[in-house]
Amino acid sequence: MDILQRNGNYPLPPGVSEILGVEFGGEVVEPKGSFQKGDRVFGLVPGGCYAEYVTIDQDLAMKIPPELSFSQAAALPEAWFTALQAMIKICQFQAGENILIHAGASGVGTAAIQIAKLVGAKNIIVTCGSAEKQAFCKSLGATHAINYKEDTAFSKLVLEATDKKGVDVLIDFVGAPYWNENLQSLALDGRMVMLAFLGGAVVKESNLGVILRKRLQINGSTLRSRTPAYHKELKQLFETMLLPSIVKGDLKAVIDRELDWNQIVLAHELMEQNQNSGKIVMTIN
Repeated sequence: MDILQRNGNYPLPPGVSEILGVEFGGEVVEPKGSFQKGDRVFGLVPGGCYAEYVTIDQDLAMKIPPELSFSQAAALPEAWFTALQAMIKICQFQAGENILIHAGASGVGTAAIQIAKLVGAKNIIVTCGSAEKQAFCKSLGATHAINYKEDTAFSKLVLEATDKKGVDVLIDFVGAPYWNENLQSLALDGRMVMLAFLGGAVVKESNLGVILRKRLQINGSTLRSRTPAYHKELKQLFETMLLPSIVKGDLKAVIDRELDWNQIVLAHELMEQNQNSGKIVMTIN
């Protein structure tokens, strides 16, 4: 998201700060409501987090549990909220179902793998770009990891892994290049949610008949433009369903590395080159 916005390819919702960054961990300076000065808090905001100070609606802020560091907390909101809304709120993912998660080693991907395992998925299939990332995703709970650089026709492998049934839920960030393979990978009554179009948004040729034949549900979703009421509901779901397991260590925010905020250019270069597995957290000295 930050890279897309930096390149002018992510239109901002009205009134949102042009400063990059949507998640943070820090201390309260000017408290409101039940918060006190010095409280450690974290949260998701529409923008403005590449800064020393950020504002957040008191209803959307969360206190950082003592078991978590600022960096661990800051790495949670965007990835885990996005995965949670895609899998649970939109696709209604259930125990015993199969799921395909593209970009398995990304921040959202690593969160989605762990949520799928927590819910009780049958098969957790991911795509990623190297043998190292395949092993990493499996360490988090993926049952199958496909290297998209070696197997572009991933639907065959998905069908093999699911006894030719396909996946019940599919989380996609890539868009056009994966469209036809995604349709082939979905099971009867399958649900797909599209969160980005990193590979392009225009499909040149496709047989849409498969959508009717399989009774597919295809959703598009963004989180940044959602209403405060929606964000509050999602925050509460995160706090009840996931945060206790994160505090216990059963789920974890996957941090690739921490960098000083003066190294932000390096952080973006690493992401653009797909060198990271999980989040890159910037710290302010």
